[in-house]
Amino acid sequence: MKARPIVLLAGAATTVALLTGCEELQQALPESAAPAPPAAPAPAGPVSAQLAQLQIQPEDTGAHYDRDDWLTDWAANGECTTRETVLRQQGQGVAVNEECAPTAGTWRSSYDGVTTSNPRDLQIDHIVPLAEAARSGPVVDGRRQRPGDWPPAQRQAYANDIEGLIAVTGSSNQSKSDGDPARWLPSQDPCGYVANWVRVKKKYNLSTDQAEHDAIVAVLAKCPA
Repeated sequence: MKARPIVLLAGAATTVALLTGCEELQQALPESAAPAPPAAPAPAGPVSAQLAQLQIQPEDTGAHYDRDDWLTDWAANGECTTRETVLRQQGQGVAVNEECAPTAGTWRSSYDGVTTSNPRDLQIDHIVPLAEAARSGPVVDGRRQRPGDWPPAQRQAYANDIEGLIAVTGSSNQSKSDGDPARWLPSQDPCGYVANWVRVKKKYNLSTDQAEHDAIVAVLAKCPA
C-alpha cells in the first residue's frame, strides 16, 4: 500500500497574533467576601480604547439561541477545515497528511498551560462563545439588534472566524462553558484572554453587560502596560 505523504510545516508555527503581546499576571486577582470597591481605571491603551467603544447593555436573555443555527460542522477553509487550520496555526512542529489532518506536533492550551502532542486532546473554543454573541446585540436607534437574527451565512462566518478561535484542552473549555469574564477567567494569561475578548466584541459590534465590563477593567488594571 502506498504511504500517504506527510507535509511538514516549515519552522515552528507561532501562536496566532491574537495571543501575543500579553504576559501572565504575577499574582492572582484578590478575593474578598466584602463588596469590591470600584475598579481602578484600566491603563490607557488599545484594549481600553476598544472597550470604551463597546455599548454597555444588559444581556439579552430573551434572545433565541440554537447552536445548530451557528455551527453544525466546521467549514472548509481551503483544503482544510476550520479546526485543522486552527491546529496548524497554533501548534509547533505541526505535520499534516494529505487530508490536512495533523499527524504530529505540540500544542499548549493557553487557558490552563497544559501541553499535548495529541490533537484529540484539544477542543476549538470560541473566545466569545456563540451563546454569548447571541445575547450581546447592541441597541441601535432604540432597538436591540440580535445577532441570532443575522442571516445564516453571517452566523456561520462568525462561528468559523479563525481570529476568534483558540485550541484548548477539553476540560478548560468545558469549565468556561458560555461564561463571560465576570463568571470565568483562565488560570493562565487573563490579560491576553480579555484583550482577545474585547477585540472580538469590537469586531462584531457586540455589547457588554456591566458586570462583564467591570470584570474586564479589573483584569486590565493589573496587566502590563
